[in-house]
Amino acid sequence: MIDSKQASEALNDIDDTVRRVRQSQIYQVSSLVMLMWGVLAFVGNVAGWLWPRYGLYFWFTVYGVSAIGFVALSAYHRSKDRIRVFDSRYFLTFALIAAFGIFCCYFGHFTPRQQTVFWPIYIMLFYMMAGVWFGHAFLVIGATIIALTLIGYAYIPGISLLLWMAVVNGGGLTVGGLWMRRS
Repeated sequence: MIDSKQASEALNDIDDTVRRVRQSQIYQVSSLVMLMWGVLAFVGNVAGWLWPRYGLYFWFTVYGVSAIGFVALSAYHRSKDRIRVFDSRYFLTFALIAAFGIFCCYFGHFTPRQQTVFWPIYIMLFYMMAGVWFGHAFLVIGATIIALTLIGYAYIPGISLLLWMAVVNGGGLTVGGLWMRRS
């Protein structure tokens, strides 16, 4: 027989194990999403730098490819682990986040330069909120990308900001995704 103290310690160990497994699963899926978005953000920013006239079309393409990527990741994890990673609620959430961002940009009359930094900062806010609930890695990644984005906005002139953002946002998400895979 075990006493109440031993039982309490055993339950605490079980809770800790469950928490770590849950965080590991969240990090595993999130790291794939971050790697995908890191590459897409890098490509979108570099393409916008090379052909600035078509920047908006590149970003529409990036968003379309990311939606296909989310569906592919969901199907992969569903067949592998029998776990539903993404469903219609996620797409509705992303649509609401995008709608609010577009609303802010439209009524805020943001310049293209301001929009270049608005979207990563806005999205990193959600990463940081995820960090409050799911693990500190999200907080570190979000805060770092926001800080570097603001440094670029203040000190990188003209269209060169897009190259800075390719490295900061695309590279930051890629490095963050690789870091989360190890955690």
